[in-house]
Amino acid sequence: MSDVTRKRHGRPVHHWRRDVVELAALFTAVAAADAVANLVGHGPDGPELLLLSAVILLATVGFHTWWARRHTHAPPGTADTGTGTRSAHAEAGGSGPGSGVPPETSTAPSGDGAGAHAESTTLWRLRTTVRDTPGSLAALCTALAHDRVDILSLQTHPLAEGTIDEFLLRAPTALSAADLTRTVARAGGSGTWIERADAHDLVDAPTRILGLATRTALDAAELPLALRQLLGRCTIRSLPAASVGERAGEGTAPVEGVLEGTVLRLRAPEGGVITVERPHLPFTPTEFARARALVELDTRLGPRIPREQDVLTLPEGPDITVRRADAGDLKAAKTMHERCSKRTLGMRYHGPVNDADRYLNHLLSPRFGRTLAARTASGRIVGLGHLLWDGDETEIALLVEDEWQRRGIGGELLGRLVSMAIDAGCESVYAVTQSSNTGMVAAMRGLNLPLDFQIEEGTLVITARLDTTPVSSQVPYGSRR
Repeated sequence: MSDVTRKRHGRPVHHWRRDVVELAALFTAVAAADAVANLVGHGPDGPELLLLSAVILLATVGFHTWWARRHTHAPPGTADTGTGTRSAHAEAGGSGPGSGVPPETSTAPSGDGAGAHAESTTLWRLRTTVRDTPGSLAALCTALAHDRVDILSLQTHPLAEGTIDEFLLRAPTALSAADLTRTVARAGGSGTWIERADAHDLVDAPTRILGLATRTALDAAELPLALRQLLGRCTIRSLPAASVGERAGEGTAPVEGVLEGTVLRLRAPEGGVITVERPHLPFTPTEFARARALVELDTRLGPRIPREQDVLTLPEGPDITVRRADAGDLKAAKTMHERCSKRTLGMRYHGPVNDADRYLNHLLSPRFGRTLAARTASGRIVGLGHLLWDGDETEIALLVEDEWQRRGIGGELLGRLVSMAIDAGCESVYAVTQSSNTGMVAAMRGLNLPLDFQIEEGTLVITARLDTTPVSSQVPYGSRR
C-alpha cells in the first residue's frame, strides 16, 4: 500500500485519512471473523465446519492455479496450425522481393506446433463467381483453409447478380490448379479461372493503380502499357479517328466507353478509339471503371513526353544528343527524310519512297509507342529510333541519315530502345528489314541477345528475346541529363 499519491509544491503529500479508514476496516474484519469463529466453534459441529471450509478454500486456490497455467494469455506461436491463417513467415513478406525465396514457389511453415516442417508453396491468381448472400464468401474461405491455402489478398467485383471474387493465394505445391478449382466449386464458386502468379501480384491493388497513374501522368506513351498491366494479359489497339470511320464494324466509342464482355472500347484522347481485348477472361464493371479513369487522366493532361536527354560522344565527329521525340518534331523528321537517299528510305519503310512522310504521324505519336531522336548541336535530327506497340508484340525500327551512318548512332539508339522494352515488361522485340541491310543485322547482333532470323521473299524478320539484359546497351534512357 502506497501512502504517497501526489506532490504539492514539489513535496510528497501523505493521506493520513486513508490510513485511518484502512485500519478501521481491518479491525472490523478481525472482529467479524472472531465473532463467526466463536459462533461456529461453540456449535454442535463447529470444528468440523471450520476444517471443511479450509479444505474448500485450498481446493479453490489449487484449481485456479492449474486453470491459469493451462490457458495462458500469451500471444500465439508462429507455427501454422493448418487453419488457413497467415503464418508469421508470410506476414513478414517471406516470399516477397528481396527475401531470397522465389515468389512463385516458396517455403512456408506447416504442421502442428514444434514439429512443423517447411512446405513448398506456389502463388496463384484465382477468380470465381459466388452468390451475393451472407456466408458465401466465408464458406469459400473455409474450404480453402481446409486445404492449407493461404489467402494473401482479395478483391471483389460486384455484378448485377452475384459477385466475382479475385484471390491471390499461396497454396502447397502438391495442390494443382485442378484441385483448387474443384475445392472452389464444392464451396459454391462458379466460372472459376486460375493462373500462376508472380512477385508483381504481391503489390496491393491501390498501390499498383497509383503507380500506373503516376507513370501515365509523366509520359503519354505509358497509357497502353499501364492498361496492359492493369488488366493483365490482353491485346490493346489504338485506331485514329480517320481509321475508325473507314473500317466497318469498328464504330466510334462514346465518351463514357463501352463494355462488351471480353472487349473494352474507350474514347482515345485524340478522338480515336482504344480497343482492349481479353478473350480468355471477361472484363468486370470494376475493371472497366479503372481503365476509363486512367484514359480520362491521360486526356486531361494532354500531350507530354519526358524532356531528359543524353549526350553521346561518337568515335568520329561532334557529340550528339538523344532524347524523346513526338508529333512536335514532325517538321524536323520530314527534313531528315529529304536528306536521306532513296536506298536508305527504301530499306527503312519497305515501300514507295514517296510515301515515307505519311508514316511519320503514326510513328511520332506517343499513343503507338516511343521514339528517340539523335540530334546535332544545332538541333538537326540525324537519326530516329522507334519502339512500337504491335498488339501483343513490340517492333523496333531505325533510320539514320546517310552522312551519319557507320558511326554507332544506330547501335546507341537500338540499345536504349531495348532497355525501354525491358523496363516495359516486353518479352521480345522484332525488327523487319531487308536481308541486304547489313547495318541493322550488325546492330541487332551487337545486343548480345538470343536472336531468331526468318527470311521470306527478301524480307528479314529478326526477333530478340529479352530474357537477359543487353550487354551492349548503355544506361537506360533518361537516367542522365
